[in-house]
Amino acid sequence: MRYLSAGESHGPQLTAIIEGIPSNLPFSVEAINEQLARRQKGHGRGRRMQIEKDQVKVLSGVRHGYTTGAPITLVVENKDWAHWQGIMSVEPVEGADEKRRVSRPRPGHADLNGAIKYHQRDMRNILERSSARETTIRVAVGAVARQLLEAFGIRIGGQVLQIGNVVAKKIDVPLEELIARTEESPVRCLDEEAAQLMMAAIDQAKQDGDSLGGIVEVVVEGVPIGLGSHVQWDRKLDGRLAQAVMSIQAFKGVEIGIGFEAAGQPGSQVHDEIVWNEEKGYSRKSNRAGGLEGGMTTGMPVVVRGVMKPIPTLYKPLMSVDIDSREAFSASIERSDSCAVPAASVVAEAVVAWEIAQAMCEKFPSDSLDDMLENVRQYRAYTEKF
Repeated sequence: MRYLSAGESHGPQLTAIIEGIPSNLPFSVEAINEQLARRQKGHGRGRRMQIEKDQVKVLSGVRHGYTTGAPITLVVENKDWAHWQGIMSVEPVEGADEKRRVSRPRPGHADLNGAIKYHQRDMRNILERSSARETTIRVAVGAVARQLLEAFGIRIGGQVLQIGNVVAKKIDVPLEELIARTEESPVRCLDEEAAQLMMAAIDQAKQDGDSLGGIVEVVVEGVPIGLGSHVQWDRKLDGRLAQAVMSIQAFKGVEIGIGFEAAGQPGSQVHDEIVWNEEKGYSRKSNRAGGLEGGMTTGMPVVVRGVMKPIPTLYKPLMSVDIDSREAFSASIERSDSCAVPAASVVAEAVVAWEIAQAMCEKFPSDSLDDMLENVRQYRAYTEKF
């Protein structure tokens, strides 16, 4: 299973082509739109979210509510494209639209590195694709992956653990309750007291012309034992999950299970003891490993966290250098959020969903959902009796 995406922040649309989804999977366009709407919510979002009301169009691979096994094409239109047709024209332009070139790189963005790499004197050719607007189509792709996972009883939820210096208390609740409660929170946080402090911190940062980052957590339940592999480095599922989360714009760190906390603990407080019973088969007494050992799933919930840096586009701009004049200047401002951590939580869920779904298809390769369901049923029975 694989996909490619294309499109720019202010281009006409974002597009993805997904290959490898088995046939006969019940397919809901509304389920994709629900995930797109979740991405646009969150305290601290900017004016772009008032312009775009993202809706997906499915152009291939689905007929009468079921996948056909053919490649699935997803499109999300950019409503703001109407104001950018000249600036983002495929054909050569002259005059005012040509003058909108970007020669001033913003600190913390891909602008300068990308311009040097791709020999671009107009850095709009870099920032349009590197923009976090690209995560829109990744959330749509992840929503397709979620539909596949749900066919096997695999559920995904996420939450915000920290924004700025406000850290939420650890609250253990069933996954379905976590999903419901975080959906009601403007910052996707279970700890209501911390949520209020987070919103106050976001408001203060906006007033100061600054921005805030934070930490998000994704939990996946119902995953069978043995997804991923230990036999090659690039087949280890924990490594693939880490790469997926790190690939989200502005993410700078990932941990699985207790993660970096393990560095300060003795081994007896890090590893999970193995148990067995007649009803469930093999399990663990704890889940400090976050559901992954040796690059493979253990059958326990998969727990992945990511840290997002503060958005680097600031209304109190940092200093940079114009590539034409080599003179110092205050960095330019594209529309920006003061905090996108709640939205990033949704994006993290999407990329984790894709990696788990891809691992399921690798472990249980089938052309149709019917065959895949039977293969998984037999494998689950085998693992319980092993």
